[in-house]
Amino acid sequence: MTPETIQNFDKRHLWHPYAVLDSDDPVFVVESAEGCRIKLKDGRQLIDGMASWWSVIHGYSHPALNEAIKDQVDQISHVMFGGLTHEPAVRLGQALIDITPQSLRSIFYVDSGSVAVEAALKMAVQYHQAKGHIKKTKFLTVLGGYHGDTCGAMSVSDPENGMHSMFQGILNRNIHAPRPKCRFHENWDRLDFEAMENLVEVHEHEVAAVIIEPIAQGAGGMWFYHPEYLQCLRRICDRHGLLLIFDEIATGFGRTGEFFAMQHAGVVPDILCFGKALTGGMMSMAAVMTTGDVAQAIHESPAGVFMHGPTFMANPLACAVAGVSINLLLQSNWQQRVHTIEKIMRVGLEPARQSSAVLDVRVLGAIGVIETHNPIDQAELCRIFVERGVWIRPFNRFIYIMPPYIIEEEDLNRLCHAMVESVERC
Repeated sequence: MTPETIQNFDKRHLWHPYAVLDSDDPVFVVESAEGCRIKLKDGRQLIDGMASWWSVIHGYSHPALNEAIKDQVDQISHVMFGGLTHEPAVRLGQALIDITPQSLRSIFYVDSGSVAVEAALKMAVQYHQAKGHIKKTKFLTVLGGYHGDTCGAMSVSDPENGMHSMFQGILNRNIHAPRPKCRFHENWDRLDFEAMENLVEVHEHEVAAVIIEPIAQGAGGMWFYHPEYLQCLRRICDRHGLLLIFDEIATGFGRTGEFFAMQHAGVVPDILCFGKALTGGMMSMAAVMTTGDVAQAIHESPAGVFMHGPTFMANPLACAVAGVSINLLLQSNWQQRVHTIEKIMRVGLEPARQSSAVLDVRVLGAIGVIETHNPIDQAELCRIFVERGVWIRPFNRFIYIMPPYIIEEEDLNRLCHAMVESVERC
């Protein structure tokens, strides 16, 4: 098929994320991808700054990941997880237990990040049902958060940032504290936690859990806050009998410079969600891990079991490639790579501060963000970026990159240069 044939059909019939049919916004036809390069069907090659929404940490078409899927498909590509199990699920489970804190020992596999959040919220409710706290059905979180596009996930995301505001009438009404203001690299200000503390004390009778993206907020604002906030959160949850849920879907597997972002604070949640980079971006998969106390309480809840069961739960292909992806990461010098990426971006993005269009520039681990005063023209900037041979997809007021960890310095500098130059169009 020619690029034109693909684009014409796509425009008329295929929805894209946060888009409309028959849009004039550009959609570029991909032919292949390898390493940090996306090759378009018209022959152009783009340096990937997005890691396909933060998941392709090893780059595209990694031979070990490709081989894992090829080997597994000859054994079994899928089998229901109800009443059956298989080696890839167990091997992945062993790997997850090895890389997470000792208290997190129970694993629930799901097929996407949003569903991981849905499962975590349901776990918290069933936990409190088992404890006799039947009124504890609400959740406390912070503004600026984003947890996914399904109903439960939307209900704990920021209700004011426009992404989910039109659905407020069908969502549970949860409780939102102000976004943490104290930046990651600043001195801690105890007053930054005061509003959250007050809300816990007022609403503890109806709140099942606090859910938060540790350290780095993603699509809700690309904001990096102080680790001490999580330490305060752990203490107050313990004091008032609330569960603590960490959403590490975007931050897990090294993105912030630690394997999990929660390690910056030395805090362990009761329930942990992760996904995206779990399979190295090869397949959709996520997981939820809980403490033994949470798992036991769910067994003792009125239902007697956890009431959730995705069709493609523990898909053998996804489990197999996830296990290999984790091993690749552990056997690599990923932490040094992420540290180097951070240093390059700090230097490369700093000139953007000189622009009157720019509100802030911030970098943490392998995340680089330019925040503008006004919303950007996403379609126009995407065209400009492709013309310059890079793939960067900004949104709202944020021009950002989260590149694969294998990116070379020259390519990363090109991404940074393109971002800095683009602010003059904002």
